[in-house]
Amino acid sequence: MFTRLPPLQTLRAFEAAGRLSSMTLAAQELNLTHGAVSRHVKTLEAHLGVPLFERLTRQIVLTEAGAAFLAVVARSLAELTREAERLRSLNVATRLTLSTSVSLASKWLAPRLHRLMVRLPDYDVHLDVTDINVDLSDGRIDAAVRYGAGQYPNAVAERILDETVTPVCSPAYRNRIGTSASPEELASCTLLHEDRMLANWEQWFALAGLAKLRSRGPAYSHGSLAIEAALRGEGVALGRSMLVAEDLAAGRLVAPFPELTLKAERGYDLVYRPGNQDHPKVRAVRDWLADEIRLFLSSVGR
Repeated sequence: MFTRLPPLQTLRAFEAAGRLSSMTLAAQELNLTHGAVSRHVKTLEAHLGVPLFERLTRQIVLTEAGAAFLAVVARSLAELTREAERLRSLNVATRLTLSTSVSLASKWLAPRLHRLMVRLPDYDVHLDVTDINVDLSDGRIDAAVRYGAGQYPNAVAERILDETVTPVCSPAYRNRIGTSASPEELASCTLLHEDRMLANWEQWFALAGLAKLRSRGPAYSHGSLAIEAALRGEGVALGRSMLVAEDLAAGRLVAPFPELTLKAERGYDLVYRPGNQDHPKVRAVRDWLADEIRLFLSSVGR
């Protein structure tokens, strides 16, 4: 039935070019090249068997057939867009999308997400994992949990937990360096670094009264990768408290100097669109996070 319809991309190119009276402006709007728009229009003209534009020296002008066809195409695309938005809104109403970073998702948030699902049996909970601070304005993401300084453009941020860091390593590595090792002896160990963490080994050594010590060692773009290296016994990582909590509790990691805990400059924030502080989805995520953080803090003695 629909085998005679022109390809959709040719209709979109034609509609933009006809509405704007310019292949160049249509290309800019559709994020295509001028040549691609021109090819789409020529393909549509060949498909229909009639010219849709008069191509003058510095402009294009719709033919009579083109003007009539543009009215039909514009109306049809608008109706398709409205119906697509209507159907999408039905899905959005029962979908809660929470965005967070790779490290936090894998090491802390994902293992606890099932309790949010229990709280919200009428919602489909989706976890969007990315280290990019996503744009919340389009409504695709309901809320985000971010690690940072608490300042995000065009968004509200509620601090949910300040972060601390302390050295962690595998039990086998701890035995290798000796259970009575001093902080000074860590300088001769392989020290694992997280590139984007402001709190660093030099600051931790200063906290331990060893301000002149400098650290070297491999660096990782994600905190979770540095922790995985520590789990494999490759060295000592300066572990963020939330990211190492599960592994410390399970005994996969140990903290040789728990009394020497450095407060990080950054922390974790619940981030959402302005004006959405009382939205049911945001309230549900806020309440769930508050309970999870209470459990977390009691488990680590904070």
